[in-house]
Amino acid sequence: MADGGSRLTVLIALGANLGIAVAKAVAAAITGSAAMAAEAGHSVADSVNEVLLLAGLRRSARPADRRHPLGYGQERYIWSLLVAVTIFGMGALFAFLQGYEALVSGGEQEESPIVAYVVLAISIALEAVSWTQAFHQVRASAREHELPLGRYLSRTDDPPSISVLLEDSAALIGLFLALGGVALHQVTGSAFWDGLASILIGVVLTAVALALGRVNLGLLSGRQADPRLVRSIAGRLAAAPEVEALVDLVTLTTGADRVLVCARLDFRDTLSAGDLEEACVRMSAELRAAHEEVDEIFIEPVPRDNAVLRSRIIGRYGRLPHADGT
Repeated sequence: MADGGSRLTVLIALGANLGIAVAKAVAAAITGSAAMAAEAGHSVADSVNEVLLLAGLRRSARPADRRHPLGYGQERYIWSLLVAVTIFGMGALFAFLQGYEALVSGGEQEESPIVAYVVLAISIALEAVSWTQAFHQVRASAREHELPLGRYLSRTDDPPSISVLLEDSAALIGLFLALGGVALHQVTGSAFWDGLASILIGVVLTAVALALGRVNLGLLSGRQADPRLVRSIAGRLAAAPEVEALVDLVTLTTGADRVLVCARLDFRDTLSAGDLEEACVRMSAELRAAHEEVDEIFIEPVPRDNAVLRSRIIGRYGRLPHADGT
């Protein structure tokens, strides 16, 4: 269901951006506006981004196989990272170039500004539709995860809808900047404002590219699961009647709503080998029943007083884990 919502959000954004890109390019050719040209490049970059996001959604949904035993979930982070690169490479740099040329050369004489106003008004309406869909998708996901919107944006493991929301937010800001640049150019007769608007559009796109890059880099570099999930898992494992102590707990986000759990437990010495096996199977089943995002679980029986193991855990976390996952 989450992938279905993300795919719809991306498809709506793709349709809107394709139409907007053509309209902006025509308007830029007619008016000679640097800001309109920058916005046309922005929409082309956004259209390419939606294609990349769709490819990431499709490829990351493939089931696990022998070569990828944990599945392909992390592929969507790679494709989303490419989106950040595209926003900067195709959108921001083009906007900076257009703005620089307008400021240095004095820009072209603005013609038929009414065309730019009409195209910008239509573009704002279409972008607002796409932004609304992306916002509702992200807000619904935040509610599902019981997180405030701002915290969800920083913790999400599903970047496509976040990418569209940030892209559309940047697009709306860019459209209003372009509108201001065209208007000031018309009123003052100076292309300075048009060039400045184009440069500001480049700044906005650079900020979005950096934000998306940071989100996806964190996921690709092996981020742990949501702290609330970690605490719940730790509490359940430590509370099992066969367990003396939780020695170590490692979680890893392997895809959207996919979490790998590795736990080291000190079991009661009175357990037989059969009891130990049954306890591991039962605890794994209970964790999956309680948390559907838990994908793979590995449980290792260890002594809590092993000096080498303790030093490795303290070296990683600075302390031994508690039952609450802290």
